[in-house]
Amino acid sequence: MRRSEVLALVMAAGLACTGVMMAAAPSKPGDERAIGVSVAGEESLPVSSITLYRSGVGMFSRRGVVHGDARVSLSFDRAQINDILKSMVVLDLDGGWVEAASYASNEPLARRLASFAVDLSDNPSVSTLLERLRGARVRLDVDGGPVEGEVLGVERRTVGEAQQAIPQSFVTLLTETGLRTVALRGVRRMEVLDEKLAQELSLALRTLSENRAENAKRVDLRLRGEGERRVVVSYVHEAPVWKASYRLVLPEQEEGGEARVQGWAIVENTTDEDWEGVNLSLVAGRPVSFVMDLSEPLYLDRPEVPAPVTGGAAPRVYAKGRAGGGGGGQSPFSGGRSAPAPAAMSDLSMARRSNAASEDARDRYAELGEAMVAAAGVTQATAGEVGEVFQYSLDEPVTIERRRSAMLPILSAPIRARRVSIFDRRDSAPHPMRGVEVINSSGLQLMPGPISVYDGSAYAGDAMIGHVSDGDTRLLSYSVDLAVSAQSEQKHERDVTRLRIRRGVIEQTVKSVETTTYRFDSSDLERGRSVIVEHARLGGWTLAPNDRLRETTEGVYRFEVELEPGGEAELVVTQESVSRQSAAIVGFDLATLVRHERDGRVSRAVVEAVRQAGELQARVHEVERRIAQLEQERDVIGKDQQRIRENMARIDRTSELYGRYMGKLNDQETRLEQIGLALDAARAELDERRAALDAFIGGLSVE
Repeated sequence: MRRSEVLALVMAAGLACTGVMMAAAPSKPGDERAIGVSVAGEESLPVSSITLYRSGVGMFSRRGVVHGDARVSLSFDRAQINDILKSMVVLDLDGGWVEAASYASNEPLARRLASFAVDLSDNPSVSTLLERLRGARVRLDVDGGPVEGEVLGVERRTVGEAQQAIPQSFVTLLTETGLRTVALRGVRRMEVLDEKLAQELSLALRTLSENRAENAKRVDLRLRGEGERRVVVSYVHEAPVWKASYRLVLPEQEEGGEARVQGWAIVENTTDEDWEGVNLSLVAGRPVSFVMDLSEPLYLDRPEVPAPVTGGAAPRVYAKGRAGGGGGGQSPFSGGRSAPAPAAMSDLSMARRSNAASEDARDRYAELGEAMVAAAGVTQATAGEVGEVFQYSLDEPVTIERRRSAMLPILSAPIRARRVSIFDRRDSAPHPMRGVEVINSSGLQLMPGPISVYDGSAYAGDAMIGHVSDGDTRLLSYSVDLAVSAQSEQKHERDVTRLRIRRGVIEQTVKSVETTTYRFDSSDLERGRSVIVEHARLGGWTLAPNDRLRETTEGVYRFEVELEPGGEAELVVTQESVSRQSAAIVGFDLATLVRHERDGRVSRAVVEAVRQAGELQARVHEVERRIAQLEQERDVIGKDQQRIRENMARIDRTSELYGRYMGKLNDQETRLEQIGLALDAARAELDERRAALDAFIGGLSVE
């Protein structure tokens, strides 16, 4: 059943599956018919349709007929149960209803077993089991006949046998005639006569059995109604991504015919069930899908509160809640574009062939082409927009055995194409790639995948194709074009085109030019080439006008060069960038500025302004040098005075040398006073000259 049918049934049934996931009460034996796939001997509910998505999930639909009250048992991998609980839709289409869907809990085994009236979680012995059945009525078959009664207790005694003390267990029953003790070693059969306890024991054993099937999980659907009714069960779970691969057959240049594309879908059946005669759909969309653990029981720790002994419970005031909201936009639907009319192939070909070889190749191509045309005449798959996704639906039912894969034909159509050579200098290759430019004129969407190219009847190479919508154009490269040599040379130039002064800062307008020259040389003397050159785009740069520019992508420019047989061709690509740089007016190289003036890049006024600023800066440097000299002289005198004072401390004050030292110190002190006055005057002058420079520069704007 197709996806559209399932959705229609959901609407028609009014979601009649209310209560699907509630626990089911057991029915009486004999009042239900099982049609599932997990219990031996039961009639199966086969898969009728499958829809596979490229997001790693698949929607599976099962259809069948039930009579009266029925049970449908389905088996899944344990890892799939959460997807089943999240997505399963169950519909009883003819007046019945779905009572419940039940499945074994994912609760830890020991916890589940301990919850039954008969605890089997610790693998009890028969004597321990009878201890847990105290008060229950049982029947024991022993030598001398059966014994019935309520279990009173179990005791262990040491019995002497063959001069040995052997421990044995004995059970004591309260029978109609009184107490009777029976040795367990003599019991051949035991039956629990309490119906509820026997049922609990059976359920516990069934839980153990289900737990052993580690990789399988069974879901039981209970349906109620009268007569014969149709049942639909649909669900989504993880599935391998279906893959696409293509074959592209190019015609011989003499034929001037169309290319043909053939598409195949690779599908894997990784389930444990054969897909026999299922309706298969392959969707190109990628719906959002996630896994949530819904099968694992969740427990919350609750605080232990002592029982109140006095007082009453105080009322609690709850804060007002605020409802949260959200919104989402819906993508507008875009219809497919009509396919362009097919055009003849370019008459370019890679290899040189003799006339006899060409005739033979044309015959083989004709045979291959006719076979593909015949295959296209037989409807294999119907494709088109379904909602907001593109879908291939196989027209004939498909059979794929469990754990097997299949390659299914989904497309065979003519397609517009022409042979080209493709060169990108970033590949650092001496030859361009041989390729083909295709326009998707098939009327369908092409999914990403590999594509094998056949040039006439010969295999030419492999290529990769991305998602191609109807009417879109793509380039494919599949081999190296050894008949064409390619060289490229790149040059960078940087030139200042203009200078001006703005608020005391020199602004330079710099033009950068990158020029790449491509040269192509063909050794094929019979056939020419259409060479498509991919040239990297530089961010922020502008392409110089070029009449060979064909198209632009986000990352490259594409140019086309026609190369004659045995000829040469050249392509020059120029990209330009204009930037502005700032530099301080003070210290700018005046010689460079004068050279720019001669070249007409800067006005005389700018040169004079920079010259005047340089003179003001030179006056500042003059005072700074004078201050530096005075400070250096002061430091020298200070060091000399320290030396003199150290010497005077070691000589007689009445000596002639001491008197000389005193005279020198007196002269130095006089000079230090003069230096101090000179420094004060120089610093004041420096402030004035700096202020004059700042005033000149701050208000300077010259074109």
